[in-house]
Amino acid sequence: MAITKPLSPSQRLRRILLGRPIPTAREHHERLSLFLGLPVFASDALSSAAYATEAIVGILVLAGVAAMAVQPAITLSICALYLIVVVSYQQTVRAYPTGGGSYIVASDNLGRIPSVVAASALLIDYVLTVAVSVAAGVAALVSAFPALHASLIPMNVAFIALIAWANLRGVRESGMLFALPSYGFVVGMLTMIGFGVFRVFGSAPPHQTVVADPGVIGSEAAFPFVLVLLRSFSAGCVALTGVEAISNGVPAFRKPESHHAVLCLRWLAALMIAMFLGTGFLIRYLPTVSLHATANPQYRTVVSQIASFVFGPNSLGFFAIQVATATILILAANTAFADFPRLASILARDGYLPRPLARQGDRLVYQNGILVLAVLAIALVTHFRGELDLLLPLYAVGVFTAFTLSQTGMVRHWLKDRGRGWRGKTVVNGIGGACTGVVALVILVTKFAEGAWIVLVLICLASLGLVGVFRRYRAMADQLTLPGTQDRTVDHQAAILLVPRFNRGILAALRYARALHGEVRGLHVTLDRRAVPTIRKDWEAYAEDTPLVVIDSPYRSLIEPVLEYIDEMREQNPNRLVTVIVPESVPTRWYDRLLQENVAAQLKRALGKRRNVVVSNVRYFFE
Repeated sequence: MAITKPLSPSQRLRRILLGRPIPTAREHHERLSLFLGLPVFASDALSSAAYATEAIVGILVLAGVAAMAVQPAITLSICALYLIVVVSYQQTVRAYPTGGGSYIVASDNLGRIPSVVAASALLIDYVLTVAVSVAAGVAALVSAFPALHASLIPMNVAFIALIAWANLRGVRESGMLFALPSYGFVVGMLTMIGFGVFRVFGSAPPHQTVVADPGVIGSEAAFPFVLVLLRSFSAGCVALTGVEAISNGVPAFRKPESHHAVLCLRWLAALMIAMFLGTGFLIRYLPTVSLHATANPQYRTVVSQIASFVFGPNSLGFFAIQVATATILILAANTAFADFPRLASILARDGYLPRPLARQGDRLVYQNGILVLAVLAIALVTHFRGELDLLLPLYAVGVFTAFTLSQTGMVRHWLKDRGRGWRGKTVVNGIGGACTGVVALVILVTKFAEGAWIVLVLICLASLGLVGVFRRYRAMADQLTLPGTQDRTVDHQAAILLVPRFNRGILAALRYARALHGEVRGLHVTLDRRAVPTIRKDWEAYAEDTPLVVIDSPYRSLIEPVLEYIDEMREQNPNRLVTVIVPESVPTRWYDRLLQENVAAQLKRALGKRRNVVVSNVRYFFE
């Protein structure tokens, strides 16, 4: 019968916070059904319904109240674009069921540089997804409870940390945790839209009054109206963020993976378009529309204003919509936490990111990627003070860049594959690539001065960073190829035992040194001259056949004299392999560490940078 080893306090705490380790054999049980896959991979896309309409009218109102009349046309055009992108990604999911989305498609069909650009755009977009989603959720809470406005930054940080913790517990657990709020938001929004449409059915939209910060309305009247339309359209395209996520996470679905991913895309499109059209329709019936900056304590989201109009201010329905909206917006960051680590693991596997990001933790999640994303998102919301209107202009640039590269890659894929129905598939992805390319250009131009240039610079820097990591890994691999190992030969071996004092631990290390069957010598660096006679006496008593070298250290340094001595040995014979044996005491109780001065770790770090030097530490334990 197997004996269960008792857990240490840190292991018990880890199990309480993150749960028991999950064996690899149970990985298929952690796969997601359609019911759980939608909240995990589509919560970001669904949550866009809460602020996409607000983004559209927030630009239109700048040109005057009359410009609000074109809002329905912009909403319909974005819905048409949504359908084009979803149909295009259905083909991507079927053609690449292993996941990876834009990066894998671009890498397979367009080459290294486009794939690196696609990966950089997605990684940056996922960080922005967390920041924007959480900031939007906190803004919804502030709309319902204005007294919370002073706590924008702490609330943002706390919610990001909470979502990161939920994802560290595992994909399936996070899916179950987020399912109820996600579906609650969908039901709440559709209920509000249904009641609202019933209330205004058959009546004409009233003459609206727009209340905004001083000097806002009409501030763009001097610009051509076409430019205002393009800016409004590009702002509303935040509705499409999150569609990419499903294609990145196909392997997380139950078998058949691509079938469930396609169904998830279809349900996403149906729900999102219904909510987007509904809020776009009802905003026209609000007698007064309030559009303030997030920093203004009078700020109220458009959804909160619609809920107040439909259910009445301070009603149960109003607060239910606000809580549901805030919850889904905050939990929409889970989409990025589900996809960023997966994409980072694929990039690490291909040599574009550090390899620790490719490793799965004991809960079958890429925990290093989750932690990196959390740190980056917290830094972003802290820098922008948790204000949604400062973050939104940065959004959607990266995702539409990835959309365009993905669809262009799919066109190339069908032209090479020429399988059944390849002509029709090429047309679908070609239309998708052309549309998203135009939108990416429009977003970049219209949002450039507002902050889109920052994302452009970040994509360039991230791409250079990925290529730099790849080249470094390749250079390291070239140095470790088998032919290169025969360039130098080792003709002699020497073992140097560091002797700070003489005790049973040093004696055990000496026995190990002698077992190496080479030249063995002890090395003592004098820090206290009074201890030298005792060390020499003990050495002669227990190791008289092994020479002891004593080095004086006039400046009481231990590290430098050892390094100088080893360097002299290497200069005398560059082909000699020097094994430096560092005895290291290991306390078994935490308070024993306070009583020791253990420099073994410093010596190992310093000696580890020398060529032809092997560092071996022999540990001895205190009971």
